[in-house]
Amino acid sequence: MNSDEILVGYDASPDAAVALDWALDEAERGGRPIRLAYVFEWLTVAGWVGPGVAPGIWPDENARRQVEELVRRAAADAAARRPGVTVRGEVYDGPPALVLQERSVEAALLVLGSRGHGGFAGLLVGSTAVTVAAHAHCPVVVVRDDGTATARSGPVVVGVDGSDASLLALGFAVDRAAGYGVPLRVLRAWEPAAEGGADSDAATAAERAALDGPLGRWREAFPHVEVAAEAVPGRPAAVLMDASRDAQLVVVGSRGRGGLRGMLLGSVGQQLIQHARCPVAVVRELPHSRSE
Repeated sequence: MNSDEILVGYDASPDAAVALDWALDEAERGGRPIRLAYVFEWLTVAGWVGPGVAPGIWPDENARRQVEELVRRAAADAAARRPGVTVRGEVYDGPPALVLQERSVEAALLVLGSRGHGGFAGLLVGSTAVTVAAHAHCPVVVVRDDGTATARSGPVVVGVDGSDASLLALGFAVDRAAGYGVPLRVLRAWEPAAEGGADSDAATAAERAALDGPLGRWREAFPHVEVAAEAVPGRPAAVLMDASRDAQLVVVGSRGRGGLRGMLLGSVGQQLIQHARCPVAVVRELPHSRSE
């Protein structure tokens, strides 16, 4: 697999189609190829079936050929719609979450729908998107088909809480804002101990000042990107979900400062994947950091 590729989890579901459209936009802007990955999970029926009958294997080879044709057509249709983008299709065998995690090692970006068909030819369900985002070796973008229009000119929004994961997310978000030619909105959400008053104002100022250090190097590296940094009182998930209404992308780290030990994808990331009004990028590793 080409390490510049955008890997798209695809199962022909409405969410997967929306995810593919988003990936095509991304590929067109960045000059990257796309690989559609259909993960085919073979299910073995164990135990006694009948006299002289071996345990059954589902789906059969005919179903496999149908899937390969479906992916071939989807790749051809996508390439026809975007002549400047190279689109390839591939059918893989195995558990979907594990296969996508393994393939992400060589991808620049992994794009998923939030849910898929389930049942025959089903690739993605909500838990798969969460699991992949928690374990992938490249940034994961989850695109929901919720019937709402995604802002094409809105800012990129990133949540920063000072954790290592959020600082990786900040770098990814700055790069995306620069590539899209849109402002970057950096949010640090905090939960005040008391309502209003001078103490609250002082706490807001302190939280806002905590963003200056992480932002300094990125302002120098991307001086043309308009950056708005805000400390907002409230629960992080609620603050970021509200910001997602006008954003074209919300970016978070895989696990923030408040995450429970052992929780690979924090509650903020999980809530955004399920409820955000725009695509959500979860950053656990950046491609260039794998060998560092």
